[in-house]
Amino acid sequence: MRLLVAPCSLLVLVALLHAEDVPQFRGKGAAGLSAEKGLPIKFSAADNLRWKVELPGRGLSNPVIAGGRIFLTACTGPEQKREHVLCLDLKTGKKLWERQLWATGTTLCHPMTCMAAPTPVTDGNFVYALFATGDLVCYGKDGDLVWYRSLVGDYPTIGNNVGIAVSPTLHKDLLIVSLENIGESFAAGVDVRTGQNRWRIDRPRGINWVTPLVIKNGERDELLLQSGDDLTAYDPLTGKKRWSLNRPSLSPVATPVWAEGKIFTAGAKFLAVQPGSETEKPVVTWESPKLRAGYCSPTYHEGRVYTLAGDGIVNCADAKTGKALWSQRPETAEGEKYWASPLIAEGRMYIVSQKGTVTVLRLSDAEPEVLAVNEMKDTILASPVASDGALFLRSDRYLYCIGDKK
Repeated sequence: MRLLVAPCSLLVLVALLHAEDVPQFRGKGAAGLSAEKGLPIKFSAADNLRWKVELPGRGLSNPVIAGGRIFLTACTGPEQKREHVLCLDLKTGKKLWERQLWATGTTLCHPMTCMAAPTPVTDGNFVYALFATGDLVCYGKDGDLVWYRSLVGDYPTIGNNVGIAVSPTLHKDLLIVSLENIGESFAAGVDVRTGQNRWRIDRPRGINWVTPLVIKNGERDELLLQSGDDLTAYDPLTGKKRWSLNRPSLSPVATPVWAEGKIFTAGAKFLAVQPGSETEKPVVTWESPKLRAGYCSPTYHEGRVYTLAGDGIVNCADAKTGKALWSQRPETAEGEKYWASPLIAEGRMYIVSQKGTVTVLRLSDAEPEVLAVNEMKDTILASPVASDGALFLRSDRYLYCIGDKK
């Protein structure tokens, strides 16, 4: 019997190892890229569906995936005061556990968003979830509570306003949280074991949803925080400021992408920024007014940068020079609105509209080819992710796993 069990266990382990982890907002490096192969091109809410799970409530947060488990958040109740963290099996969608907590901060927000807007982050052993109410919680992978903090309890003037949507980021043994709002605005490095601050820095007051990004600048790690008027780098372990680019009209929503030793970031003009240091100022190597991004974060792939505007226009430019290569809005995007950031895999871009229209584009230096237009007929604001040869779409009601059945 042992000879039969061991090989089967090994096969399961090998299959899980082949499934790409998606540990944070937009995957590793918040880049919106996937190395998965064999992702579906044509599908619907009923066709090419591996499984579908009904969720307890709304959420704009992306699912995060590690070690064969999916973690995601939701909120329920007429005032969104009930907050949920769920864990599902990657292969089957079976719910492994669900935990709930009461909101401690205000739940007033724009009707387009909700309290489960920030995407959780995981290292495979623990999952860390931030809600727009300022509730911050850590669970073990099996659902055991490790620690909990009410950030509005610590900082009572935090203002939700239209809705907090910035996602936390993991770096080594720190959970990096950025809360820029109309009240007390700050970024903090939180000890992953205790939930307590190891460092805290003041940040500009104002509504901001840009997720913290850790990059490798030469031999050292740097934490990037962006608001509407500045892009600033810090030591992620201490919070010490290293350099800053003061620039009006940067995006307070779209998260930058790091590639080719440059920071590509959206705003009134799209910028390519060479990082600075304590002794050297950062340099804007090129800028372009043609790469509109709206609420969607940009993506880099094979020497090209891409943006998706709120009206469905996809823009492509050369990453070295900023030269615009093409700009196209698929006919299916007419009248659609786009909040979800795009995903690129196997040379294809997946763009998802608010109404659940998923357009698949084959990318090239010429205008892209529309491979498929898939109608999910569901409200989707969360960005798509890929793992285990499948595409995961989170709607207001369901989590869809789309791909060939295994």
